Amino acid sequence: MQRRRASGSSTRRLLRRALTTAACVTLTVTVAVPAPVAAQRAPQTPAQQQWWDEDPVAAQRARDLLARMTLEEKVDMMTGELNNYYGFFNAAIPRLGIPALTMADGPTGVRIANPNVNGQRATQFPAADARAATFSTDIEQQVGNLQGDEAFNTGHNVMLAPSVDIARHPQAGRLAEAYTEDPLLSGAMGAAYIRGVQGHPVMATIKHFNAYNQETNRFTGNAQVAERALQEIYTRPYDVGIRQGRPGAAMCAFNRVNGVFACENEIMQVILKEQLRFAGWIMSDYGATPSTVRAANAGLDQEQPGGAQFGTRLLEAVRAGQVSEARINDAVLRILRPMFALGLFDRPVQVNPLPEREHGQQSRQIAEQGMVLLKNSRATLPLSANRLRSIAVLGADADTIVAPGGSPLVRPTYQVSPLQAIRDRVGAGVRVEHVGGNDPVNASAILPGVDVLPQSLLTPAGGGAPGTGLRAEYWSNLTFAGAPGLVRTDPYVGQALGFFNFGGFNAQSPHMPMTPGEFNTTLSARWAGTVSAPVTGRYTLTLHSRGFGRVFLDDRLIIDNPSTTITTGTATLDLVGGRSYNLRVEYANTVTGPRVELGPEVKLSWTHPDNAVPPQITAAADLARRSDVAVVVVRDYGTEGGDRSFLDLPHNQTQLIREVAAANPRTIVVLTASGPIQTNTWQQRVPSILQAWYGGQEQGNAIARILFGDVNPSGKLPITFPVDEETTPINTPEGFPGVNENAVYSEGVFVGYRGYDQFSLPVQYPFGHGLSYTSFAYSGLRADGRNRTVSFNLRNTGPYAGAEAAQVYVGRLPTRVVTPPKQLAGWARVSLRPGQQQRVTVTLDNQSLSYWDEGRDQWVTPHGPVPIYVGTSSRDIRQIGLALIR
Repeated sequence: MQRRRASGSSTRRLLRRALTTAACVTLTVTVAVPAPVAAQRAPQTPAQQQWWDEDPVAAQRARDLLARMTLEEKVDMMTGELNNYYGFFNAAIPRLGIPALTMADGPTGVRIANPNVNGQRATQFPAADARAATFSTDIEQQVGNLQGDEAFNTGHNVMLAPSVDIARHPQAGRLAEAYTEDPLLSGAMGAAYIRGVQGHPVMATIKHFNAYNQETNRFTGNAQVAERALQEIYTRPYDVGIRQGRPGAAMCAFNRVNGVFACENEIMQVILKEQLRFAGWIMSDYGATPSTVRAANAGLDQEQPGGAQFGTRLLEAVRAGQVSEARINDAVLRILRPMFALGLFDRPVQVNPLPEREHGQQSRQIAEQGMVLLKNSRATLPLSANRLRSIAVLGADADTIVAPGGSPLVRPTYQVSPLQAIRDRVGAGVRVEHVGGNDPVNASAILPGVDVLPQSLLTPAGGGAPGTGLRAEYWSNLTFAGAPGLVRTDPYVGQALGFFNFGGFNAQSPHMPMTPGEFNTTLSARWAGTVSAPVTGRYTLTLHSRGFGRVFLDDRLIIDNPSTTITTGTATLDLVGGRSYNLRVEYANTVTGPRVELGPEVKLSWTHPDNAVPPQITAAADLARRSDVAVVVVRDYGTEGGDRSFLDLPHNQTQLIREVAAANPRTIVVLTASGPIQTNTWQQRVPSILQAWYGGQEQGNAIARILFGDVNPSGKLPITFPVDEETTPINTPEGFPGVNENAVYSEGVFVGYRGYDQFSLPVQYPFGHGLSYTSFAYSGLRADGRNRTVSFNLRNTGPYAGAEAAQVYVGRLPTRVVTPPKQLAGWARVSLRPGQQQRVTVTLDNQSLSYWDEGRDQWVTPHGPVPIYVGTSSRDIRQIGLALIR
């Protein structure tokens, strides 16, 4: 792909206008190499009047206690242990009164493992990217405060959050756990979360250091990233998070960074501890410690379970002189200091009832502020219940909530689905009916093959009801030997087990049967029944399998995947409409990996003639046709452990939208998705699209309140929505997911919107985009060089009260080093009544006016003019000025 620097004609016109009036918008910056910005102090409890790492009393208490510890006790404190009630845990040392470190996963809520605590239920909050869409550090500090409160009152004193990993690629599996593609926004939101959590006797953990941006090969993959990009993009969120939040702990990642595993990489010591002056302690991710001596000497302070590299091995290394006792003392002191300063010694954790309804309502309010109205033509939204007689709510999971899979999955205290919320909102006077329409989603949605062969075309062998799927038989061996351990009807052939099916990690639709854990690692399975083609035409069946896989049609072998590889085999067939064909699929996961996470993977998908509509979609379209409005609720499957294979909606949801939109022009699409979805294949057919993210346990009420105008949408995209998978700044296999386990970060600093602009790539919805039911006008741009501020007028020119997240970007810096065409330097979220105007002042971030000089190994601020862009997204610029950096 030929790549050119982007410069839209409208932006050029605004910039020319700004150059002619530069005298009135000049910003003067007087430093050459910026020192760290003084972090604003967080609101603190009366007992906490300073940052914990500035507390001399806590530091002295930690030193006094360290002096009383034996070497064995110190090493024990550096060694995490397995515990039935905590995934991450460090045992107490009763002799010295040292409390246990009882840790809980985040960041969508407190992941409670102890079955004796509140039934393992906690408030499920919106996902991190949904909260980043608020562009509000106040809201994120509220989230941290609520989670810190729930952690403390459920027996936890360490939260394993926030994650400030950059959303480098839109298919990355853990997008919902990270905030954004922008390092400044990510760091600021992370810092706010940390301040909220650590307002309680609970420690926050900033993670995963560093360049952890994908799940493919996450245990062995190597991020090949240049120093400048490592500093400007991937380290910068930690810089901001540490300066403005002061986390007590950090976590190193699974992956390698430039050839060395993150948890034995000197970047822990050189960058995190020395450059960023991080005063807390670094723990490994679960099983991420690759060595003993090298990891300890590189700065790892505590190993979590799964690797067995510390403990006895570390003790022996110290006695052999391979690790100094000074390094051991430094590690333990780093753990003890925040434990004392943040109150873990003086205020032991408790188990108390949670204010479930109160926190649930706050979760709803947070979700409302982060949902993004992507499109709203013909003023379709907001809806008026008084003008409606009937509503079709469609989508297999419209009657439940959607959440991320893996370690952030929280068991909610209660949940409100979109279907329930819409019914409650309109009352008995409006008929609200539901048809699923598509196939329920499980983890197989991330595997190759967009659309599974749908259940409404399948009839199980042995006399099952038509349209319900296939007879499934499961064996916990690889040879179909003996009687099957499980016999049931599966809606379709699609399983991704292993890690995705571990207890509490599976975020699949409740309409999919759960598969017992005994089949997670060793499986052979057979699916049998009949398939009926909707119309006569040419069809392609595709079988993706990790290992042995075969497909038979009328007893004829049509796909034969080998047992030694991960294979995607296809067969193209001419089928007769209405005719039933015998179908049999056989599978065994004969390709296994070095870790249990690599479990069985099998998926049978199809492509079909455009007029081949499954009965379940026909039923949904029929309901839409006889309804005043159709609301289609669709989803993806975002999870730890696997990246998405595509950006399309999985499991026949795109066809569902198209058919429903053809039946009813008032079709509203609600995306309950982990991140970007490809919309260009259907968005012209619908007037309104709402990006609802993974909205937490009150997801349904938040959606309904926006659809009916009780809340004016104000969220802004923290991640660019590309046109498709190919049209991104990273568009080669070498870049993502990598070749031979090496992911080459050849895009450098041009990540996210920086890259889309740099390479002149079209986007579907730009970073920062988000519509409102009202409108806003920008005017009067001015800059104050003395205070490094940009100010402008913001007026609500529409009929509704609303909030606008106004964004300030700086343009290319005056230097021979190529810097991004735009990069976010600040923002302000402002609420205005109709007709109200407010003067808005935004302080520019220092590092946005700088670049990392690899030769000087430091941030450098060049002198000269820099464009200033103010707008409602990275590509909707309303005001342009010029800043003169001196």
